[in-house]
Amino acid sequence: MADILIKDGYIITMDPQRRVFERGSVEIEGDKITAVGKDIEGRADTVIDARGKVVLPGLVNAHTHLSMTLLRGVADDMPLMEWLETKIWPIEKNLTSRDCYLGALLGCLEMIKSGTTCFADLYFFMEDVARAVEEAGLRAMLSYGIIELGDPKRRESELRAGEKLVKTCQGAAGGRIQTMFGPHAAYTCSPECLMQVKELAKKYKVRIHTHISETQDEVDKIVKKYGKRPVEHLDSIGFLGPEVLAAHCVWLTEREIAIIRKQGVKPVHNPVSNMKTASGVAPVPEMLAAGIPVALGTDGAASNNALDMFNEMKFAALLNKVGKLDPTAMPAKSVLEMATINGAIALGLEDRIGSLEVGKKADIVLADLKKPHLAPLHNVMSHLVYSAVGSDVDTTIVDGRILMRNRRVLGIDEDEVLKQVQATSDDLLDRWRAEK
Repeated sequence: MADILIKDGYIITMDPQRRVFERGSVEIEGDKITAVGKDIEGRADTVIDARGKVVLPGLVNAHTHLSMTLLRGVADDMPLMEWLETKIWPIEKNLTSRDCYLGALLGCLEMIKSGTTCFADLYFFMEDVARAVEEAGLRAMLSYGIIELGDPKRRESELRAGEKLVKTCQGAAGGRIQTMFGPHAAYTCSPECLMQVKELAKKYKVRIHTHISETQDEVDKIVKKYGKRPVEHLDSIGFLGPEVLAAHCVWLTEREIAIIRKQGVKPVHNPVSNMKTASGVAPVPEMLAAGIPVALGTDGAASNNALDMFNEMKFAALLNKVGKLDPTAMPAKSVLEMATINGAIALGLEDRIGSLEVGKKADIVLADLKKPHLAPLHNVMSHLVYSAVGSDVDTTIVDGRILMRNRRVLGIDEDEVLKQVQATSDDLLDRWRAEK
C-alpha cells in the first residue's frame, strides 16, 4: 500500500516527454514517486483529492539569500552599489546567528506557502540556516558567502568558514541539505581566493555558487582591474566549469555566452531583483537558444521583495518579451522549465527532482485552479506562468512528507515565527542605527 496517493488532478510532469495528464494521479511510497499516470488504482494511507487542482514538480529557487527576509522593505529604490554599501552591508555587520536562523525560518515558511520545495542559498551563519531548513522540511543547497576583498588573512578565515559548512552540513537532514562553496563575486574575491575555492570544491566534490555580471558597474570594475570582462576573466583563470552556479549573468556578450555554454556554467535569471535595482535585462532567450539550461531565482527578499516563484515566472516571461520587443521570446513552457527541471539541472539534482517521474523524490506541489483569476480554464501551463500566484498553492510535499495541506503549514507555528521575526528585525535595525 502506498503512503500517499494524489488522485484525479491535472498532472504536469515536466518529464523528458513533457507529458501532461488532464486527469491523472501520482503515487508516493516513502520519499519517492512510484507511479504517475492516468489509471492508477490502489490504496494509500493518505489520499489527496486533486480534482480542480494542478499537480506539478516543486519549484526550484536557484538563487536567494534566505535570511535577508529580515531586511524586506528596509532599503528600496536605490542603485545596487549604493544599496549594498550604504544599507545592506552595514546592517549585515550586525547580524547574529539567531537573526539568520529566524530570517531563514521565515523564508522557509514563505516558500512552503508559495510552492518552492528546493532552493540554493548564499549567505552568513549558514549552519543556523541549515537548522531552519531541517526544521521546516525543505530541500536546500547552502553556501557560506565568501567575501575576502584581496586580503590574505581574511581569505584564510573566509575559506575556513566555507569549508566548515561543507564539513558540517553536507548530506544533513537525511540528504535534503547539500552544500556548496559561495565566493560572492569576482569584484569581492581575488583570483587567488577563487582558485582556492575551485580546489576545495573539487576536494569535497561539491558545487560553487557565485554572482556574475549583475551590473554594468561590476563589468567596468572587472575590466579596469583585470583587462577582461567578468566571464572572460573567470575563464582565463580556470574558475569556470559545470559545477558553477552563476546568478544574474545580465551583462553578457555573445562571446561570453559561448564561454558559458562551452564551460557548462549554470546561469540563474533573477528578473524581479534585476528590474528593481535597474541592473538590466539578462540575455535569457539567447542563452536558452544556445542550449544553456537557464534556471530561475528570486534573489533575496531585500531586493525582490518576495520569494514567490510564481511571481518570478511571470516577470521572467514579461521582462524578456519587452526586452526583445518580441511576444514570442519567452513562452510559458520555457519559463516553467526554468523553474523546475532547469533548476534541478543547475543544482546537479536532475536525477532526484525537477519532474514527476517514477524513482524521483516526491517533491510535489498542488495549486488550486478554482479561483476567479484562473477561470475560465483553457491552458493550464499558461495559467501557471501568467495568472497564478504563490497563494494558489494548496499543498506542498517534500521528500514524501506533507509540509502544507489545505493552506495549513503543518510543521511550523506560523504566528510565532511572524512575531519573533518582527522583534528580531526591529532589534537588528536598532543595533545598526546605534552604530551609525
